[in-house]
Amino acid sequence: MTSAGFNVTSSLTLVSFSLLSGHSSLLFFVFLLLYLFVLFSNSLVIYIICSQRALHRPMLTFVASVLLNSLTASTLMYPKILSDLLLSGAGLVQVSRTLCLCQGFFVSTLGASSFMLLSAMAFDRYLSICHPMHYAVLVTPAKVVLMLLLCWVLPAILVGASTMLASRLPLCRVQLNRAYCDISSLVSLSCSGAEAQLSGLYSLLIATATVFLPAAFVLFSYARILFICLRRSRSFSSKALQTCLPHLLVLLIHSIGIIVDMLLRRLQGDGESDSTLIISILMMIVPTVLKPVVYGLKLKEVLTHVKRLLSCRRDS
Repeated sequence: MTSAGFNVTSSLTLVSFSLLSGHSSLLFFVFLLLYLFVLFSNSLVIYIICSQRALHRPMLTFVASVLLNSLTASTLMYPKILSDLLLSGAGLVQVSRTLCLCQGFFVSTLGASSFMLLSAMAFDRYLSICHPMHYAVLVTPAKVVLMLLLCWVLPAILVGASTMLASRLPLCRVQLNRAYCDISSLVSLSCSGAEAQLSGLYSLLIATATVFLPAAFVLFSYARILFICLRRSRSFSSKALQTCLPHLLVLLIHSIGIIVDMLLRRLQGDGESDSTLIISILMMIVPTVLKPVVYGLKLKEVLTHVKRLLSCRRDS
């Protein structure tokens, strides 16, 4: 049903993997392997951190939270894509607007939580390295729990309000050049008007509060850490920088995808090009696959326990 040219349809069309139509079996196999790897690797590192008492430290608690966040986001996206590949091949996928809004809410919330968790880790490293004498007092288990709740609850509240605004917008288009739904892309389908502009402005404010400011805080914190390290001994600097390197790599992985996606939206229009589809797929695959690898290999205390666990299973 339409009114004044506005589409109020209850369903949307995801372009998904239409560029690779005819290869749905291969795509299904590849994404199944990726999802199994994500499940195994994330679960392995989380299990090791939770089961080893020596690893029950604030920094590794934040690492486990980041991986749990990534594992949850993967479970919201990979099974849906696998189902779409089975049911419709690599072509167009019909999805209800309500389901798309729900997926967009969780994907956007977990994406914002990733940046806030990284900023919490940066704050933890800053206090540990720059104020070691007061670290035990400043970073208590209760404060760690409060920071984790803030990292998950605040994005959920902000994105929830954005989702409510997006749900009220009339649509002028129903085709989404994405493999999954997100709130910004849904807003881009709406007809231009005061409500759409308000929703777009609110989405920008949310991105500033939960993505850009946390990312800036991470860079500021590690710049301060680097400055402190340059004034200390070489052994202290090497140990401190090795601890911070995985967090910076994860921040870089997230930031590059978001920056490229935003540039494409500005230069080519929201959801109007094949490149935005490719970027949306890479933004899903790269962080979810690389984060457990980075934290499992770059954090020596975690890597040691991973090797020990795998060697025990192989010997048995």
